[in-house]
Amino acid sequence: MTRTRRPRPAAPRTAGRAAAALALTGLLAAAGCSGGGEPAQRGGGQAVTAEPAALSQSPGAGGSGSSSGSASNAVVALTPAVTGQLDDAIQRVRKQAGVPGISVGIITPGGTYQKSFGVADKAAGTPMDPGMSSRIGSETKTFTATAVLRLVDQGKVGLDDPISRYVDGVPGGDGITVRQLGEMRSGLFPYTSDPGFVNTFVNDPNHVFTPDQLLAYGYKHPAVFPPGSRFQYSNSNYILLGKLIEKVSGQSAGDFLRAQVFSPASVGKTSFPGDAKLPDPHAHGYTNQTPDGSVQDATGWNPSWAWTAGAVISTLGDLESWARTVATGSVISPASQTERMKMLPTGDPNVSYGFGLFDNNGWIGHNGSMPGYESVAVYMPDARATLVMLLNTDVSSQGQEPSTLFAHEITKIISPKHVYALPAETASPSAPGPASGSPSGSPTRGGSSGSPTALPTNTASTVRT
Repeated sequence: MTRTRRPRPAAPRTAGRAAAALALTGLLAAAGCSGGGEPAQRGGGQAVTAEPAALSQSPGAGGSGSSSGSASNAVVALTPAVTGQLDDAIQRVRKQAGVPGISVGIITPGGTYQKSFGVADKAAGTPMDPGMSSRIGSETKTFTATAVLRLVDQGKVGLDDPISRYVDGVPGGDGITVRQLGEMRSGLFPYTSDPGFVNTFVNDPNHVFTPDQLLAYGYKHPAVFPPGSRFQYSNSNYILLGKLIEKVSGQSAGDFLRAQVFSPASVGKTSFPGDAKLPDPHAHGYTNQTPDGSVQDATGWNPSWAWTAGAVISTLGDLESWARTVATGSVISPASQTERMKMLPTGDPNVSYGFGLFDNNGWIGHNGSMPGYESVAVYMPDARATLVMLLNTDVSSQGQEPSTLFAHEITKIISPKHVYALPAETASPSAPGPASGSPSGSPTRGGSSGSPTALPTNTASTVRT
C-alpha cells in the first residue's frame, strides 16, 4: 500500500519509547498465477533470462484497473544487458542498505528473472535461495481480502453490510461497512499505535496475542475520523475481517484460508501459522525493533500480533503466482474483482487503494513488513508483468523501507514509465495527524500503522505489517 509506511527509528530506542505505532505488513502483492509464466529455472541463485519477442499490446487475462496504458512499452525486454543492469542495481542497493539477503522474481511475456543475493543466515553464511520460506507481513491482507470476497461470492457477506452484523462489540460498528474495513477507511484507531501494545510487544516478542486482545488496544481510543471520510492504514481493519471470516464460515481463519484461498490459488507452500515456526528451508530475519535499537535475529518471534493482517508465510514462487491471481481475480467472481479494484485516493498521488491491494503507478498488489522480513508482490495487468521480492530484514535505510528502495530501482530499469514509489518514512510516530508511510505497517513503526494521534516522541521499535 502506499500511505502507511512506518517510520523506523534510526537511533536506538528504549522499551519505554516503544510506544511508537507498530505497523503491519505491506502493500504490494502481485505475481502470475493462472496462465502464467513460471520461471524456467528456480533456485541456485541463477538469473534466468530469455530473448523476448515484442510484448503483447493486449491486457492480460482478466486484467483491469491498471493505469499502465499500452503494454507495448510498459515493460522492457529482459535482454542480457537489462539483466546485468538488474544485477548491478540490486547488489548496489543491498550493500548501501545493509540488507543481508534478497530474492527477486520478475516475469514478463518474453522473459523471466529469478535470482537471490546475499545470505539467509548471517551466522552460518547460508546463501539466500529463491525456494526459501519467508514471513510476508501485510501481503497477508491480499489473502484475507480474497477470503472475504469468497464469502461475498457465496452470498454469505455483503460488502456494504455493517460489520456489526457479523462481529459484536465494534465501537460504531453499525456505521462501519465491510467495504470500509477492506479499503482502510473505517476510522478505527490502529491497535499497533497504542503505547501499551507496543510496550508489550517490544519487551516480549514471543508474547501470544488473541485477536480480541489486539482489537481491545485500539478500542480504548476514540475513532480517528467518520467512517468512509478518508484513508488511514490500520491493521485493526484486517483483524476485524479475520473475525468476520471465522464467524461467518464457522472455521478458523487458517482453515478457511487454506481451503478457500491457498488451495484454489495453487499456492501450496503458503501457510497461515499457528505458532512461531517457519517451514524449512527458511531465511533468518533481522530487525532493529528492539528495546535498545540493536539488530537481532527475529526469526522465531511470535507473529500472533499480526494474525490476519500480517502472519502469512510464503515463498518467492508462490507469490509470483499469487500476484497475478490477485490482480486478475482468477479465484473470485468478475463482479467481486470489480469491487476489489475500485481504487480510492490515499493522499499520495502515486498510490491508490482498493479492497486489500493498491495501485502503485500501474503496479497492482501489496507490500509487507514484519520484524526481520519484508515483501513486495505486484503485477501490471496490461503488460502481464510480475515483480516479487523477499528480504530478510526490515531495518530502514535512507528513511525508506528497504523493499521500497529495491522496487524503486528495479522498476526504473524494467518499467521506466511506471516506477514504484512510496513516501519516505519521515513522519514521526508522535506527529499528529495520519502518519505517512507504507501500507505495510509494523507494530513499532508508526508510519505504516497510520497513527493518527500524538504519541511519545522518543518511540521505539517498529513492528510493521
